[in-house]
Amino acid sequence: MITGKTTLIAHLGYPTEAFKAPMIYNPWFDKQGIDAVVVPMGVKPEDYVAFLPQLFKLTNIRDALVTMPHKITTVSLMDEISPTARIAGACNAILKRPDGTLIGDQFDGAGFVRGVERKGRVLKGTRVFVLGSGGMGSPIAASLAAGVSELAVFDMNTASVEGLAQRLRDHYPQLIVRTDTKDPHGFDVIVNATPLGMKDTDPLPFDIDRIAPDTFVGEVVMKSEFTPLLRAAKAKGCPIQVGTDMLFEMIPAYLEFFGYGTATADDLRSVAQIKYA
Repeated sequence: MITGKTTLIAHLGYPTEAFKAPMIYNPWFDKQGIDAVVVPMGVKPEDYVAFLPQLFKLTNIRDALVTMPHKITTVSLMDEISPTARIAGACNAILKRPDGTLIGDQFDGAGFVRGVERKGRVLKGTRVFVLGSGGMGSPIAASLAAGVSELAVFDMNTASVEGLAQRLRDHYPQLIVRTDTKDPHGFDVIVNATPLGMKDTDPLPFDIDRIAPDTFVGEVVMKSEFTPLLRAAKAKGCPIQVGTDMLFEMIPAYLEFFGYGTATADDLRSVAQIKYA
């Protein structure tokens, strides 16, 4: 039962969004005996800037999960943002400090990286290719940048990809950052951060024949477990990561940031009231 002492965690998104986070977080909070609850809140973009400061005037709210289309806008509303959020240009987590100031962070990319590393893939010193510099590609690139030796990002939106590349270079001057190729050949890890794969009839985002069988292929699309890209990569023998792995791996990062301890992806899957692949 929610009381005045229950800590509220707002899940902020567009009114038509399917709010699935409460079905993962809240069962875990119940199991751990934590008096906190994730509450979905649909907010129209035109109302968001005025709404957010008022929301954090509530006495029992401390945190917020932020989804599209509010991630970019949130950056400018924070008192402080993390380097990852600054590079990504987007924020998906808000923590209210005891003095009332708000700090924003970004964990989409952390979820992807944690998933890859938990599968035993070492990222340090590797060459990585990220397709897409939007809402998923940018945070993934920002999180990967701390350890890899070369990072190529491709996007048809030149302004978006060049802006991301410059922020990466500014923060990681030793990192080789490229925007001049869409050829996946020679990269150790490839990430599809585009919408291609939402439909089973979608074309592959790159030529699968141009990669080696030991190339790690990751996906962000969560609509189906195995997108056309992952099926093709798996058939070639490539190690893969499905989109939902990123979701369950990013939640422990949120929990740690919010101060609720941590969990493993398996812990969360075991109690979730929504079943992902």
